[in-house]
Amino acid sequence: MKGVVLAGGLGSRLYPLTKVTNKHLLPVARKPMIYYPIEQLVRTGIRDITIVTGGTNAGDFLRLLGNGRQFGLDHLNFIYQEGEGGIAEALGLTRSFVGDDAVMVALGDNLIDGELISFADGFRRQFSGARLLLKKVPNPERFGVAEIEDGKLIRIEEKPKHPKSNYAVTGFYIYDSRVFDIIATLEPSKRGELEITDVNNQYIAWGEAEFDILEAHWTDAGTFYSLMRANLLAMPNDERLRLLDEMDAIAMAKRDH
Repeated sequence: MKGVVLAGGLGSRLYPLTKVTNKHLLPVARKPMIYYPIEQLVRTGIRDITIVTGGTNAGDFLRLLGNGRQFGLDHLNFIYQEGEGGIAEALGLTRSFVGDDAVMVALGDNLIDGELISFADGFRRQFSGARLLLKKVPNPERFGVAEIEDGKLIRIEEKPKHPKSNYAVTGFYIYDSRVFDIIATLEPSKRGELEITDVNNQYIAWGEAEFDILEAHWTDAGTFYSLMRANLLAMPNDERLRLLDEMDAIAMAKRDH
């Protein structure tokens, strides 16, 4: 299995922090943000990773990460994405790197305080298709939301006004190599991007999409609020877990009312 970390985008919601650097290079607790997804992939046994990034600060990733030896990687590669064509377009750029292997994809601003080992092992037993990591959240309308019936994925709906569940699709995905054939057929959405939700729904239509539900805390770090959560999540003490639980409870209470 190969690994891909997607670290492009302008990070406009974090301006002016991102005026002079890429969002994924911002500090989260004691490390640059990009360290966390790399370390997660490495702990699943992945030793070959590609970073997809873009913009004017792309060279800073090479200066920071070097050849990846500090993470125990055999190979660390870099691919440049021009513009903002979406998650699926960014993943499509890695086709020659992944080849016929499976690929675990991590969005560079996603953090969890658990492990992805069982998630990766689940796909290794599954062997083909797709595997998604879901998390019950208080604000599902911010994310792709999974519709589930009788333990099966029915559909993923992107940022719905009226979510059919509270289960968000996190930024961790595993696909077999057919993902690149799917991406090649996609048309840009109204946002002008190739949507990863369309990729996931194709696997669901084939009946080849499985999922795990994450029990650990998870956050992206794309807004000031979620960046604060990311810093709490990454701190090495038990108090931060209590604070995260309280923040989730408050958010859920506001949504219910």
